[in-house]
Amino acid sequence: MIYAFICTRSKKLNETATKLSRYLSSASISVKFLVNQNSIFSGYSKAFISNDIKDDDIVILCHDDIEILTDKSLFLEILVNNCLKSSVGFVGVAGTKKLTQNAIWWNPDVWREGKHSGVVWHGTDALHPDLTYYGHYGQVVVMDGLFLAASGRTLKKVSLEKPDYLHGDWDFYDLHYTLTAHKKGLKNLVVPICILHNSKGELVGRDGWDENRKLFIQKHNLPIELQNGN
Repeated sequence: MIYAFICTRSKKLNETATKLSRYLSSASISVKFLVNQNSIFSGYSKAFISNDIKDDDIVILCHDDIEILTDKSLFLEILVNNCLKSSVGFVGVAGTKKLTQNAIWWNPDVWREGKHSGVVWHGTDALHPDLTYYGHYGQVVVMDGLFLAASGRTLKKVSLEKPDYLHGDWDFYDLHYTLTAHKKGLKNLVVPICILHNSKGELVGRDGWDENRKLFIQKHNLPIELQNGN
């Protein structure tokens, strides 16, 4: 079984969220919109528990302002062929092989080093999107929360609950989840799923984001870099 857990502010879905739901549902994915949650951590965790996720189920955690442009059969093939491998942690569309001391995964200096991975389209018009090419697909240390997918087995190992060291309820969940998987010896993979994001996702300067970033830095011994494919 494949599930999609999507946090959203209102029961009345906008056009993009409606289109996303229609795409996922037509691929026989069980779509769960988590409305007006107090925390993205608790929203995901409660949905995971209430749906009695099995080890070989796949769970998608994604934003409500995206369109998936990949053909549905190919999309499902990518998810199943990657997520269900016991060695795999998370599957996503953008991330980095090197997380520096500032804990900003899209660090432009690292980008110039060729350490980033993935492709994301931005905009509201699928016919005229702005392309952001991060780098070749492959294994990374951490990934962006725009779109993540993992097996139930992986999510049980990682835990979707908010960790004690983070205070904010909405930020750095993606880096926490994916870095936890990496530290447990699982491979996080950026794969060729085509996503159109209606937002640039620029959070720098937001109080909650910056607070959790500082706490994340205090908790983890950065930088962390992928070494020899591990």
